[in-house]
Amino acid sequence: MIRAWFPTLIYSEPLLASGLERFNADLAKECRSLRDYDKAGRSWSRKNYPGGYTSYASLNELHRFSSTFAGLERRITRHVRAYARALDMDLRGREVRMTDCWVNIMPRSAAHALHLHPLAFVSGTYYVATPAGCPGIKFEDPRLERFMAAPPRLAGARKANQAHVTYPAEAGRLILFESWLRHGVAQNPVDAERISISFNYNWS
Repeated sequence: MIRAWFPTLIYSEPLLASGLERFNADLAKECRSLRDYDKAGRSWSRKNYPGGYTSYASLNELHRFSSTFAGLERRITRHVRAYARALDMDLRGREVRMTDCWVNIMPRSAAHALHLHPLAFVSGTYYVATPAGCPGIKFEDPRLERFMAAPPRLAGARKANQAHVTYPAEAGRLILFESWLRHGVAQNPVDAERISISFNYNWS
């Protein structure tokens, strides 16, 4: 008998059942206005996020001073609670809370290298604008560095046995994952901007 153990669970659901088009239009407008305002973020991005813009190092608690992002936080938190239940996490009566929230705008050629999010337990991304052909989010098998002498996988290997999996970017969709899971975004091959909002959660 063969059984699967130690699963890596990735959550993917629409943020809302309806009304996402207007909600995302307002978010996209605020994200672009933020880029225009955030001189420090543009400067940091030129050095660390070539071709793109992120407020990660400048304005990374957007839910604390923007009513638009505070509304997004409330909607995401419901999903984080559901995800924590699916993971059988014992929160010991504590609440989940968003600690960081920042904007990513990827025009043509911008990319995001594989990375993880320390000091959080759940992280995620919400897609605001996803032009046709823009890249999705790529996740890496967390056991990859321990494979050592293992042979490569077959070309037609089942997705559960592949070293990487990519979730397509879809406006209005929320992706949640445990913060230790490495992920990244390939270079954007299209001219239109891909806009997403990333965030971290802790429990306290």
